[in-house]
Amino acid sequence: MASDYYSVLGVARNASQDDIKKAFRKQAKKYHPDANPNDPKAEERFKEVNEAYETLSDPQKRQQYDMLGSAYRNMGGGTSGGYGGYSGAQNINMEDLQDIFSQFMNFGRAGGGMRGRVSPMRGQDIEQPVVISLKEAFTGTERLVSKGDKQLRVSIPAGATDGTRVRVAGEGALGANGGPNGDLYLVVEVAEDAQFRREGYDLNVDINVDMFTAMLGGEVQVPTLSRPLNLKIPAGTQSGRKFRLTGKGMPNLKTGGAGDLYARVNITVPENLSDDQRRLVEKLRDSLK
Repeated sequence: MASDYYSVLGVARNASQDDIKKAFRKQAKKYHPDANPNDPKAEERFKEVNEAYETLSDPQKRQQYDMLGSAYRNMGGGTSGGYGGYSGAQNINMEDLQDIFSQFMNFGRAGGGMRGRVSPMRGQDIEQPVVISLKEAFTGTERLVSKGDKQLRVSIPAGATDGTRVRVAGEGALGANGGPNGDLYLVVEVAEDAQFRREGYDLNVDINVDMFTAMLGGEVQVPTLSRPLNLKIPAGTQSGRKFRLTGKGMPNLKTGGAGDLYARVNITVPENLSDDQRRLVEKLRDSLK
């Protein structure tokens, strides 16, 4: 993994949190495994981007990283593959430090020196950013998260939105002195979709309707995130009109229901008319004046 998190995201060391978030979104979309199914290098790069963002997006972790540099990961601050696998040249081991501290606190137990007892401490919670597509947010999906030499299969629920936190109990940082482990949280970001626009639990989509169907009425197909649906278009439909398809939006995590889908009409006209067709259209135009 690259050691310079700023270089991984392509930002300056004095970049704002907003710049860091924008850079992460750009890099994550570029190297997302779904967009590069046969490129293992892209998957590795995607893990580097997640690892860099997990640190630099947290002001406290970023401050520690700026102070420690390459030693930050060796102190347990960085993750490999977005999570787990601490390693480094200085070989600083947090468990060794905890043992030393424990010995110090119990020094002189037999000789009357300083006495003490280190209380169990819960491990730190860890946040792991994860990018999913809108289709995955609609159906629910899974992600494999590396932790050391094992992989965790984590389910992301249907209806997930930006900021949805998926908890994996006990898979955070190790506890100290017999304390429980922390938890792992996947923090979801939903990528923009080329066809559908999301507004909360509602979806918006544009549909093309030819001018004759708009004038005379008829049926058109409306795409959804599951399967296309037929929609009746009344005669005289104007461009820009919206039709509501109840319950065809995104699943609602809170209520168990679903939002709505709004189909906006875009009227299309023929581009290449023959001379006879043009005369017919002109005759129709003149008759409507």
